[in-house]
Amino acid sequence: MQTSTAKIKREVGQYIIRNILASSGLSLYVLVDTVFIAVAGGTLGLAALNISLPMFNFFNSLGLLFGIGGSTIYSIHKINEPNKVTTLFGKLLLFCLGLGSLLALLLNIFPTQVLTLLGADQQTMGVALGYFRIIALGAPFFMCNYVCVNFIRNDGNPQLTMIATLTATLVVVFLDWLLIFVFQLHMIGAAIATIFSPLTSMAILTFHRKYPKRQLQLKFALPELKLLKQAASLGIPSFLTEMSTGVSIFAFNWVLLKLSGNAAVAAYGVIANITLVVLALSNGIALGVQPIASREYGKRDLNNVKTAIRLGLQVALGLSCVLYFSLVFFKTPIVSVFNHDHSAQLAQIATHALPLYFISVFFASQNLVIMLSLVAIEKAKSAFTLSLLRGYFILISAVFIFATLFGLNGVWLSVPFTEACVCALGLYFLTNALKNINQR
Repeated sequence: MQTSTAKIKREVGQYIIRNILASSGLSLYVLVDTVFIAVAGGTLGLAALNISLPMFNFFNSLGLLFGIGGSTIYSIHKINEPNKVTTLFGKLLLFCLGLGSLLALLLNIFPTQVLTLLGADQQTMGVALGYFRIIALGAPFFMCNYVCVNFIRNDGNPQLTMIATLTATLVVVFLDWLLIFVFQLHMIGAAIATIFSPLTSMAILTFHRKYPKRQLQLKFALPELKLLKQAASLGIPSFLTEMSTGVSIFAFNWVLLKLSGNAAVAAYGVIANITLVVLALSNGIALGVQPIASREYGKRDLNNVKTAIRLGLQVALGLSCVLYFSLVFFKTPIVSVFNHDHSAQLAQIATHALPLYFISVFFASQNLVIMLSLVAIEKAKSAFTLSLLRGYFILISAVFIFATLFGLNGVWLSVPFTEACVCALGLYFLTNALKNINQR
């Protein structure tokens, strides 16, 4: 019996609300760190934090690579072929634990080399070094948490993932205050607090074992290369989407250092951290659509697949309007929260940049829904193409070309330009994919 359109809309709406709250929680602790570091470390602390952020994105990206990819495989097979995915969760969790531990070791052996590559200079190296090394130790926790969140969400328990991420955020806020201000650990304290976020989240997610409708099983086994490749092939669009934030921060840092120095990097640090929350909210919509679209695609109920995707795109557009006009209207107080040093240069650059940069939110929110929708209907290659264009080929080219032609304004406008180009192509891919499904 087919699920009614009204029921699908209601179910997608519930998933979207829960995932928006959960996804925003995953990024809010980074934003909280930024506010506290702005108070404790000033402009130089903000610049040092922004230099370290690409590595944080890298850990999250690897978690999404296997979390989204593996959970998509799980959603497709759990109804009709559950025996195929009995050990899937345990295998991917074990692999991420091993890979994350290896990364933590290597990054603590070569921290100065990596930070130099990321753009640290003599001023920011000393401030960034301690923060970076501690964040590196959290690599296995960040990665494993993303795997847990995605599998448990796709096992029909998005409420628990929402509770886990929001609780983790509250724990980080408290630890930030305690370690930075009470114990005077400054950026070291912020880094320690951040690591407790995935640890808290995973501790709460263990309660999924009591979920009455649970199908997910935790059976550890050594992962096969074939399984890793299959999961990665479906998860790579999400990997590239998340990693594109890190790549863009890296490219922007280099360009801004040459144009205006550390003050411009600090101003971009404000924008980059607001972007994490904005994209997390949009990604929550995409993550709300993906499991429903995957499930209905597995049932071959194509009308419900279209309903889920269409609703996701509509909600994303509405959210974009609210976010953009809120950011533009409140740009001065928003920037002042991060500008504890009362730097006139930082304030001028950031308030001018916000309205230009965040034009991108209208297109970026659509792109996230489009890419995960393509993954849900097994069009990972199309999603992969969009991710490459969005985070790498168009963006990196646009940053350098626009900066050369238009200076700082060009840097900020390169992001809306990139997102608009990708959105146009993405809508074309998605429309064709849905038409081709109908013709089967």
